[in-house]
Amino acid sequence: MNSEWKSVGNGHLEGPIPIPDLDPSKLTITLTKSPKAIPAPESLIFGGAMTDHMLIASFDPVSGWSAPEIKPYGPFTLDPASSCFQYATNTFEGMKAYIGPDGAPRLFRPAKNMARLARSAERLALPPFNPDALLELIKKLVVIDQRWIPNIEGYSLYIRPTIIGTRSALGVSASDHALLYVILSPTGPYFRTGPKPISLLAAAENVRAWPGGTGSHKVAGNYAPGFLPQRIAAKQGYDQILWLLRDENEWKVTEAGAMNVFVVVDREDGDFDLITPPLDGTILPGVTRDSILAIAKAHTAGKLTLPGLSPTQCLHPHERAFAISDMDRWLSEGKLREMFAVGTAAVVAPVGRVGFQDDLKKLARDLVLPSYEVDMGPVSRGVRQMIVDIQEGKFEWDGWCVRCE
Repeated sequence: MNSEWKSVGNGHLEGPIPIPDLDPSKLTITLTKSPKAIPAPESLIFGGAMTDHMLIASFDPVSGWSAPEIKPYGPFTLDPASSCFQYATNTFEGMKAYIGPDGAPRLFRPAKNMARLARSAERLALPPFNPDALLELIKKLVVIDQRWIPNIEGYSLYIRPTIIGTRSALGVSASDHALLYVILSPTGPYFRTGPKPISLLAAAENVRAWPGGTGSHKVAGNYAPGFLPQRIAAKQGYDQILWLLRDENEWKVTEAGAMNVFVVVDREDGDFDLITPPLDGTILPGVTRDSILAIAKAHTAGKLTLPGLSPTQCLHPHERAFAISDMDRWLSEGKLREMFAVGTAAVVAPVGRVGFQDDLKKLARDLVLPSYEVDMGPVSRGVRQMIVDIQEGKFEWDGWCVRCE
């Protein structure tokens, strides 16, 4: 462990001296006296509106985690020397709540998010916490603000758990003080008029992550360095960056923007290979990514049928590296059927074209993916619809959705 303490799930953190862990039984709730008006669904912009309340708790190395509090949403005060401002000791998660057919809010595979947040906090040497306790607190917050969840297909409540280091000193060392908070934001479909193919600029000049770095963790420092390349891509007419990593003489594909990537390739036996880069330490282990691999295996095993796909059309999921040169070859051979990016916000975003920029900043030709009348290929459309149906409670699968009560 990178921390002096370890969460053992008994209400205390083991360490030099036992101190309190995050404890839902100590929760205090202060409801707002001035509830906000809920924005019209069609006006929602991702992350633009916040709900009435937030969850907050602080960590002190002497007293441990404070009693958690749900209180009216608002600003808090931090010392200008706080570690989060100086050394980016910040980690967060992105997850969603949906209204199910029974009218109750539900979360999609939330234990995955809690486990990833714990791993990210450890990677930044932030104080540990009990993931089960945090999940219980998030459920309570969602229930309190459930009126903010649009009961419309494709809409949800975005949940942003965050942990920041608050040690107020400029010395370059781990933060032994922290603030944990959770905020909520109602959100609509990523694509308002249905999924549309996006364009990617595969630039060789910048990288998102590298071996031994923090690419497999959801930490704030992974994101800001991508803003300038994204701006450059937009000026050249592309929607997002396709992140590459040099491996000997090949440019390996890693992620697209802040999303994982899949390609669908024809096999000699008439089936499809569904390929995504492996979790080699440079790839974020996305919940949507993991879910797609699982339901693709279930489809081929006959345990479920993806919408729009024949039960006999088998998908063979692979976690293996592929390069821009592989994509170029598959296209020339007529084998590359689809490419799509996946993540919590968009679920599935089809890719229409990829521009490759080499070290000399000379743009080679665009790689143009096959087009479809409905803007998505059969595999991306099928996995997207299945995940959305599970999230919204139209299809129950393997206990993936958890009620908030």
